[in-house]
Amino acid sequence: MGSHRRLAPSGFDRGISAALCALSAAAALGAAVPAAAAPSDHTRAEVERLHEEAERATEAYNKADERADTLRRQVGDAQDRIARQQEHVNTMREAIGFLAGAQYRSGGLDPSLALLLSEDPDDYLDKAATLDRISAHQADELDELQRALRTLSQEREEATGKLAELERSRRTVARHKRSVERKLAQARRLLNSLTEADRAAYDRASRASRAGRDEVPGPPAGDAAAVAPNGRAGAAVAAVRSALGKPYMWGASGPHGFDCSGLMQWSYARAGIGLPRTSQAQQHAGRQVPLSEALPGDLVIYRSDASHVGMYVGGGQVIHAPYPGAPVRSDPVGMMPIAGVTRV
Repeated sequence: MGSHRRLAPSGFDRGISAALCALSAAAALGAAVPAAAAPSDHTRAEVERLHEEAERATEAYNKADERADTLRRQVGDAQDRIARQQEHVNTMREAIGFLAGAQYRSGGLDPSLALLLSEDPDDYLDKAATLDRISAHQADELDELQRALRTLSQEREEATGKLAELERSRRTVARHKRSVERKLAQARRLLNSLTEADRAAYDRASRASRAGRDEVPGPPAGDAAAVAPNGRAGAAVAAVRSALGKPYMWGASGPHGFDCSGLMQWSYARAGIGLPRTSQAQQHAGRQVPLSEALPGDLVIYRSDASHVGMYVGGGQVIHAPYPGAPVRSDPVGMMPIAGVTRV
């Protein structure tokens, strides 16, 4: 899992909680466990809860990471600009100092004596007049550069403050991540405590379509031959298919492992399109279409908090990175409540 950035200003957990992604099986079991449920049912429900919490934390991590990269670029750009301006200022100061010294040395002589000593009095007067003009021009430029430098220094101070905030955030997210790792370890222990039959039942439940539970109708039956709406979507579908079998990896965006939003970002990057890092942001990365009109390449966003995403590939199937321990795979599009469909 790996740590990342962005301090939780008050409300960090609330603001980020909607941006998350990892375990498609997490919501598949859905309803609360009846009071008379068997111990194995309680165990599966607890595994589901732990997985959902881990999925939300994954996207919190991704969002903080993306914010960190943005702030670091801003700070780096500001520092580069300041360095260039400082070099320019230093060059100007050297030139102005040289000219001022020349004026001082020239001013130390009586002007009339200077004219008498000059081999070409007309040339001396021309140079003296030019020297005065250059000095004033250089002084104006220096004033302008100093103003620019003050502005850039303020920008750098602000950016450095952002970076400091970001580093504090990174530590907060890292602590949260460690908590999530403990939850995932607990989930693994619980799964291992189940019988082989119960584990198989959990896996089947995570891959089953929730018929009748979606508020929008599913894709038309028999659309297995449906084609992507454009070449870029087709290339993204080819990329996501090539990732089948790759492991789920917390906070990863390929090529050797993925979380759910990382898989979508990587697949569309192969098609030359940049997607945001989180499933919540990916939901708004294109045009919303009804599920009944879904075409290969469309992003299917899950849960009311948009905490999971998969890519529709036709035939009523999505390819997604489900949760730790489950590889990238194809599952029914209705495996969990659908929040929307986005055509990139």
